[in-house]
Amino acid sequence: MPFLFNNYVLDCQRYELRKGDAAVALEPQVFDLLVYLIENRDRVVSKDDLIASVWAGRIVSESTLTSRINAVRKAIGDSAEQQDFVRTIPRKGVRFVANVRARNQPLTAGRYLPLSRKFHSAARPTTSISRMRQSAAVPCL
Repeated sequence: MPFLFNNYVLDCQRYELRKGDAAVALEPQVFDLLVYLIENRDRVVSKDDLIASVWAGRIVSESTLTSRINAVRKAIGDSAEQQDFVRTIPRKGVRFVANVRARNQPLTAGRYLPLSRKFHSAARPTTSISRMRQSAAVPCL
């Protein structure tokens, strides 16, 4: 199921991240890390959780973990200074904090980030059945 956040679409089945109409190149491990953070956005993810899930329990250095988190941030236009999408919680872990919507699902997240206009119209409640059917499908980017 694709995840929508800001102007990005993360499609796990196609194994791709898109910003608008453009594909964003990601290494497979960075993609897996982004997926894991988004799927677990309701909580702080510890380093141990990341190592167990993304690296299948292999021994991973602190610098490798930091490098991959920074690669995720760079791919989605974030940084360690901004932390608009991926927030570091000192001595606890990281959390994906941007608003996320699984295609045809309501928004969920830690705090508000504006969505593109394409998504705003699909997210607004409608009153008539015909308008509900029209707004049910979120446009593909």
